Amino acid sequence: MNKPRSQDPGDRMRLSEGAQLSEDARQQAMGELLNPDNPTANVLGFGHGVKWTNGEPTGTPALLVFVTQKLPEDSLSPGDMIPAQLSDNTPTDVVTVGSVTAQPATTSLPTPSPGLVLAGEQAPPRLTYDFVGHVNGERAAETVVMPEMQAVGAQALTRRMRPCPSGFSIGSVLITAGTLGSVAYDFLPGASVNPPAPGNGIPPKFYVLSNNHVLAATNAAPIGTPIVQPGRFDGGVDPQDRIATLSRFVPIQLEPPIPRVLHRNLVDCAIGECQFQDATREIYFNGAPRGWRRRASVRVGDLVKKTGRTTNLALGRIISTNATIDVSYGGSGIARFNNQIVTTNISAGGASGALVETLDNVAGGLLFAGANVATIINHFEFVRALLRDEIAELIL
Repeated sequence: MNKPRSQDPGDRMRLSEGAQLSEDARQQAMGELLNPDNPTANVLGFGHGVKWTNGEPTGTPALLVFVTQKLPEDSLSPGDMIPAQLSDNTPTDVVTVGSVTAQPATTSLPTPSPGLVLAGEQAPPRLTYDFVGHVNGERAAETVVMPEMQAVGAQALTRRMRPCPSGFSIGSVLITAGTLGSVAYDFLPGASVNPPAPGNGIPPKFYVLSNNHVLAATNAAPIGTPIVQPGRFDGGVDPQDRIATLSRFVPIQLEPPIPRVLHRNLVDCAIGECQFQDATREIYFNGAPRGWRRRASVRVGDLVKKTGRTTNLALGRIISTNATIDVSYGGSGIARFNNQIVTTNISAGGASGALVETLDNVAGGLLFAGANVATIINHFEFVRALLRDEIAELIL
């Protein structure tokens, strides 16, 4: 007799559309896990997801607690123990993600993995990249040495391209390199945010879209700063490789000087004006986005994909929504982000700015940070509303 087939594990990773943490659960997590006066050791943030048991998803909604590392219970003080459930009976689950950082291109040459090192071969020397830039003779940014990132892939998208497809290397002249997420244009007459609706007319300007830390050097670049494609780390030189100039960005609140508990960050995004013929919203290998997805329609368990400078095509799954998480910006400080998407790892240094889509090419978010086993993504609805730009006309 045939045994009944077990439920698809992918189904047990899914939550219903629109599911989110209760306000009571969120407030308790903020107060107990991210309390600035008594923070819980190793905790970076939390989000809404599915509880796992013995390495398998259960389908039970849970508060996921993101930590840099799991430690044995006997090595933790009572105040650092994560409760098994919250006051409203929401179960918890601890997820190890490592250190979460914004992800410009790596500042060191890739080190061969042990299995690829030939006899007598030595790892390449570390390269420290100088983030100091000068615009009109004035200092525009501090020197920052970013932490080590995953080695650049063998098929990194680092060539100069005109018109440039989305997914390739790009960056301000003040940073290393990130990823061109898409091409956008300003809201047209009749466009709105709530409810979202496209407008009508002829766009007078076009822009490259990526992260603030890719195009605006984490708040440091003055409006009008050149943007090159490929990014400087990949050989881009201004003015020969200039593709755009910085037009606007959403400032990132950082600690210092602003205490994390006061942060209201939703996005890490910026745009730079470009010529219509120099860049395209066709994402390399994946094609142009058919439309974009509202935040309420993004759910735990969805399959997603992205094309980016360092890891080219990568496919993953959403493991958490409604996430609050602390992100390191190297020497610039720490930023706390609210209402983020967390996926399995689909990124590495240089993937920042990539547009994240469903498998049928509907944009859902903008990649900006990552860790060993997870990637952090802004909801595209927030990016669109705060920058007031369009990348696709359909809302799906």
